[in-house]
Amino acid sequence: MAINTLEMAKIFQQSLDKQMGIEATSGWMESNAQNVKYNGGDTVRMPRISTTGMAKYDRDNGFNQGSVTLTYDDYKLTQDRGRTFQLDSMDVDESNFIASAGTVMGEFQRLQVVPEVDAYRYSRIAALAKNAHRTTDGFTPSETNILAQLDKEITDLQDAIGEAEQLVILMATPIRTVLNNVKNIERRLDVTQFKAGEINTRVKTYNEIPIFSVPSLRMKTAYVFADGKTTGQEAGGFKADTGAKSINWIIISRRAPIAISKTDKVRIFTPDVNQKADAWKLDYRKFHDIWIPTNKLAGVWANLGA
Repeated sequence: MAINTLEMAKIFQQSLDKQMGIEATSGWMESNAQNVKYNGGDTVRMPRISTTGMAKYDRDNGFNQGSVTLTYDDYKLTQDRGRTFQLDSMDVDESNFIASAGTVMGEFQRLQVVPEVDAYRYSRIAALAKNAHRTTDGFTPSETNILAQLDKEITDLQDAIGEAEQLVILMATPIRTVLNNVKNIERRLDVTQFKAGEINTRVKTYNEIPIFSVPSLRMKTAYVFADGKTTGQEAGGFKADTGAKSINWIIISRRAPIAISKTDKVRIFTPDVNQKADAWKLDYRKFHDIWIPTNKLAGVWANLGA
């Protein structure tokens, strides 16, 4: 029986979106986009609510009338990325196509897409923090100075947004090792459940603040994202830009970042349809981006290396 490529593409697309949320260290940020409207393509609509402030209550006339405004602003998903792959028909027949294609697309996303999306998000957060003067620059963590600096930045954030706002620490893995080696640090570390949407994971906490360990390759202030055409970029992917700084850690309000990641297009062509080769053809296209509303920038602090 002929394979239904349209239905299979939908299944792959749903599976790949779920994988992003689980494997990306920044996947939890997508749970903040619940009210964002996305209908395909490179544009999302984000709600903006504004109200008037408090006024004096009048015992004779009662409440002063206030107003509330709900509007939707359009935002462009600036990261438009994609690849196409071919599986030779001699290696893959219809009976094992599903398993083979699922393995290829899953590995491609795990090894290439997830790290790139993480890297873009953290570099973008660092840039927004820099523009808002919410960074520590040129800090080299050691076992003797890391706790004092971490505590200072946490205190400054909580002083700005209040202690009721839940924070998250995103820390480069080598810096996490420095933290773990601090004498008697066990007294300040614990384990908790971190739930984002349908995903529930166990993470370590520092003074009750969840810590996510991030590979240092993904924690730079700037990247070059290959276009696949420029000389030397044919292999695709990304790399740290010349002069990029390392990000030691980011402390951020859990509600601040709004991330979107959509596997907008997964197309499957059978060997009979593929005009270029006797092979199955898989097209993959990903739109993604991240924003931090201006009124939530006070809940962000980035610690940058030398």
